[in-house]
Amino acid sequence: MNRSTTRAALAALALALATATALPAHAHGDGHSHTPHHGGVVTEVGDMDYELVAQPERITLHLRDHGKPAKTEGASARLTLLSGSDKTEATLTPAAAGTLEAKGQFKVAPGTKVVALVTLPGKKAANVRFAVK
Repeated sequence: MNRSTTRAALAALALALATATALPAHAHGDGHSHTPHHGGVVTEVGDMDYELVAQPERITLHLRDHGKPAKTEGASARLTLLSGSDKTEATLTPAAAGTLEAKGQFKVAPGTKVVALVTLPGKKAANVRFAVK
């Protein structure tokens, strides 16, 4: 292959990759969207949607598996909240179908970063990241 053919092939490959990654997250055809259902911030990891609703007295994590509430019996989540120079940790436990929750006093404001380690029975732990809006 000569240089011009190689360059053309690389350019075509780059265009194909750029086009493929520009598709919206809900385009994989299973019919579920990644919009917040509870007014929080949504992050997708694997086939699960995690919606964080962070309030000063309560932090709730809603889990959806293919658009339906995930089974949270026996599940837990360990959250680290980073707000400016403040670092707070919280442990969430099952509260309702598809929901993990912690009550207490939390510093949450726009820009707060949250890292969650979510453990579901029989599944590999998921590392989920959020930025509070």
